Amino acid sequence: MSMDADFAALLPEMIVLAGAITALLAGSFLPRTRQGLTRLIAITALAGGAVSAAAGLSGTVRTVFEGSFAIDTPTTVARLVICSATLLVVCLGADELGGTPRESETYALMLLSALGAMVMAGTNDLLILAVAYLLASIPLYALIGMGRSPGAAEAALKTYLLGAFLGIALLLGATILYSLAGASAYDQLRAGLVDAPAGAVAAGLVGVLAGIAFKAGAVPGHFWVPDAAQGAGVAVAAFLTTVPKIGALVAAYRLLTTIPVTVDAALLIAVLAAASMTIGNFAAFSQTDVRRLLGWSTVSQAGYLLLPVAVVGTSALALPSLLFYLGAYAVSNLGAFAVVAATGEHELGRYRGLGRRRPWLAGVLVVCLLSLVGTPPTVVFVGKLTTFTAGWDGGVAWLVVVAALNTAASLFYYLRWLAPVFRPAERGPDAVAPGPTLRRWPATVAVIAGIVVLMGGVGAGAAWPALEGALAGV
Repeated sequence: MSMDADFAALLPEMIVLAGAITALLAGSFLPRTRQGLTRLIAITALAGGAVSAAAGLSGTVRTVFEGSFAIDTPTTVARLVICSATLLVVCLGADELGGTPRESETYALMLLSALGAMVMAGTNDLLILAVAYLLASIPLYALIGMGRSPGAAEAALKTYLLGAFLGIALLLGATILYSLAGASAYDQLRAGLVDAPAGAVAAGLVGVLAGIAFKAGAVPGHFWVPDAAQGAGVAVAAFLTTVPKIGALVAAYRLLTTIPVTVDAALLIAVLAAASMTIGNFAAFSQTDVRRLLGWSTVSQAGYLLLPVAVVGTSALALPSLLFYLGAYAVSNLGAFAVVAATGEHELGRYRGLGRRRPWLAGVLVVCLLSLVGTPPTVVFVGKLTTFTAGWDGGVAWLVVVAALNTAASLFYYLRWLAPVFRPAERGPDAVAPGPTLRRWPATVAVIAGIVVLMGGVGAGAAWPALEGALAGV
C-alpha cells in the first residue's frame, strides 16, 4: 500500500474547501442582499466534489499521508453522499436564504461542516478524527444560531454545550487509547491494544464513541437534535439531521475494526442502537411541529444505522448495508425537508388539504415518509432489509427484533403527518388559511428526491456491487 503524501487523493476535500473559501471571499465583495453568486460557487464546488468522488469508486484501496487517511469504498461513498446531500440542501434552501444578509456565510459554513464530515469518514488516525469532529461541529453552532430567534439561540447554546462536553469526552478517550497503544494511527492501535487492560480500552472507546454519537445524533448525544431542527432554518435543519450523521457512522465503523476482541464493543453499540431507535420513536409520537418530528425521527434512524456497526467483523453484509442505508436515509430525509421548505408550513394541521392543492407534492411526501418507515419499494426498505439481515447474521437477533418493532411503531407518527394531507380542506370562518406561495427551488428538490427514492429502491441491485469493498489498512 502506498503511504505517500498524495494530494490528488484528497481532490474532493480540496474542491469543497476551495468552494468554502471562495464563497466566503466572494460574499465579502457582493452587496449583502445580492449574494446569489455564492450559491453558484457552492453548487459548483459540491458538484465537483461529488463527481471526483464518483470517479474514485473503482480506484485502488490504499492509505495516504503515512497511513492517516484511507482511500477506500467507505471513504468514497461517504464523499459522494455528503457532497450530493449538501448540494440538495443548498438547492432546497435557495428561496429561504436568497437575499438574506448572511447567505454567503451560510454556504461557507455548510461546506466547511461537510468537509469535516468527509474527513471523519476517511480518517485512520485518532488525532485527525478529533480535528475532523471540531471542523464538522463548530460551523453547526453558527448555522443554528444564525436565525437570530429565541428558539435558534436556545438550540445553538444547547448544541454548543453538548458538543463541547462530548468533544472533551472524545479527546479524553483518544488520549486513553493513545497512551495504551503508544500511537494514534489505527493500524498501530490494532496491534497496541491487544495486550492492554480491557477496562482501560473500554473507557477510551466509550469516550470516543460519545463524541461520535453527538455527530450521529444518537444516544447519548441526541438531546440537541430536535431543538436544533425546530429552531434553525429549514435548510440548516435538513443539513444537520443528514450530513454529519454520514461521516460519524462511517468513522464509528472504521474505529471499531481496531478494538480487540477482549472488549465487547458490539454489545455497547447494540445497546446505544436500541436506545436511540426507541427513544427517538416514542418522543416523535406527540410532536406537532414537523421539523421537531423529523428531528426525533433522525434520532431513531441513527439507531437503525448503528445496527450494522454493531456487527463489525461478524457479518459480510455489515459495511455495504451501512453505506447503502446512509445514502437511502439522506435522500429520503432531504425529500421530506424539501416538502417542508416548499410549502413553508411547520404544523401538522397546516398540511390539511395538501393532497388536493398540490397532489404531486403530497405524493413526494408520501414516498419519502414511507421510505423512512422502510416500506417497499422505496430505497430505505432495501437499506433496512440488508441491515436487519446483517444484524441477524452477526448474532444480534434480539436487536433486529427491537428494530422491527420500532419500525412498526414509527408508522404511527409518520401517518399522523400524512393523514391531514388527504383530508378535505376545512371551510368556514375557522378554516386554516392557505400557506405561502409554493417555493420553486425546494419543490424541484422534493421531486428529484422522490424520484431517487423510488428508483433507488427498484434498482438497488445495480448499485450494490460498488459498495462491496474492503477497508484500507485492515
